[in-house]
Amino acid sequence: MRGVIGCAILLMLTACSNRAEQSEKAGGTPPDLETAAISVGIIPDPKATDIGGLFARDTDRVCIVPDALDYRIGVFVDYGDMLSCSGSGKVTRAGETLQIVFDDAPDCAFAARYEGDRIVFPGRVPSACERLCTRRASLGALDVRRLSDSIAEARTLRGARERLLCAQ
Repeated sequence: MRGVIGCAILLMLTACSNRAEQSEKAGGTPPDLETAAISVGIIPDPKATDIGGLFARDTDRVCIVPDALDYRIGVFVDYGDMLSCSGSGKVTRAGETLQIVFDDAPDCAFAARYEGDRIVFPGRVPSACERLCTRRASLGALDVRRLSDSIAEARTLRGARERLLCAQ
C-alpha cells in the first residue's frame, strides 16, 4: 500500500515539476506550489468554486447559502459548558476573501479567507462580535472545512437556541 501511495506522490510532484519547467521555457517564472497544484487538479481552485454549503470542524459549524444579492452565512461554535457563539448575517465574496457582517451585531464585520474547501476567520475579530458569544467564547481563529456542498443541508444548521442560521 505504501508503494502505491509513494508512486502517486511521486507522479504528482513530477507533474508539478514538468509544468514549472514548461513555464520557465516559455520565458515566465515557475509557478508557486499552490498554483502548480491547482493547475494539475490536486487542490480545487478557490476562485472557481462556489462558496455555498456546510463547513465543519469538531463542534464548529458554518453554513453559507445563496441570497437575493449575495450569500447568507450562519456560524455556530460550541465549546461545551454553555460556552458558544451563534449568529447569522451576510457574506460577500471578493476572490479568496469573504466579507462577513452579522445581523445581530452589525459592528461585527471582518474579512475571512476562503480556500476552496476551507474557511478561516482572523485570529482577532472586532469586540462587537462578543455579543454573539456567551462568556469567554469567541469567533476568532475559526477554521472549518467543507462538509457538504448541498444548499438544502446547509439550510438546516441550527444555533444554540435551535434557531435556523441559514434560513431565508
